[in-house]
Amino acid sequence: MSEVNAIDPSQYIIKDEPFYRPVADEVELFESGYASRMPIMLKGPTGCGKSRFVEYMAHKLNTPLITVACNEDMTASDLVGRFLIDANGTRWQDGPLTVAARIGAICYLDEVVEARQDTTVVIHPLTDHRRILPLDKKGELLEAHPDFQLVISYNPGYQSMMKDLKQSTKQRFGGFRFDYPAADIEAEIVAKEAGIDLATAEKLVQIAQRSRNLKGHGLDEGMSTRLLVYAAQLINKGVDPKKACNMALVTPLTDDDDILDTLLTTVDTFFE
Repeated sequence: MSEVNAIDPSQYIIKDEPFYRPVADEVELFESGYASRMPIMLKGPTGCGKSRFVEYMAHKLNTPLITVACNEDMTASDLVGRFLIDANGTRWQDGPLTVAARIGAICYLDEVVEARQDTTVVIHPLTDHRRILPLDKKGELLEAHPDFQLVISYNPGYQSMMKDLKQSTKQRFGGFRFDYPAADIEAEIVAKEAGIDLATAEKLVQIAQRSRNLKGHGLDEGMSTRLLVYAAQLINKGVDPKKACNMALVTPLTDDDDILDTLLTTVDTFFE
């Protein structure tokens, strides 16, 4: 167990408080969920603050956070661990989920629906009364640390029958639904994150709201709060607002010429 004992939980502690602006009672509810170690599911559009919220809560609770960016090539071994061969022979290396269960961290599986369903099944024993993780290849039945908590997130807007969580998975979690904040709160967030004046942040938010109205009418998603912060950061560095919006808001969003023209016209409306 020397390799296990060598894990230093402090390396996963978020030392500087991330900026997060609560929009309702999500902070208090998450704290209550963590107190009972309830598995938590966050649902919401891209760039709306789900990951930042998890980082903020990990810092507030002073608990280690291990984040996994899920993808379609991720295997169960990527999560749990595998045997590796080195100069000294064969050795076992824990995956991030196993490390989190050992040290009592929050394990955050970001965009969990991107992972294959046969991969996500490995989390089931950790999300009910058993709180165990079978390491079949190693012949170990790991009991999760008392402080371990599992948090997952995904974007319902990108789901299909081929990319959705099974009901057997969904019904193991408590849930939060995230969305883009109200305009005044979103402008406050953008201004704070990028260090720009509130009036400019408000213009960026209005542009984003116009783009979000195009969801399902040429756009899969509107401009996210994350993209607004990118544009605001460019403006803060002296970039012309129109050029900043084109670079950070318009160009990443679509390749459709008509939609591009519509978005650029919207930018011209607010930044003459």
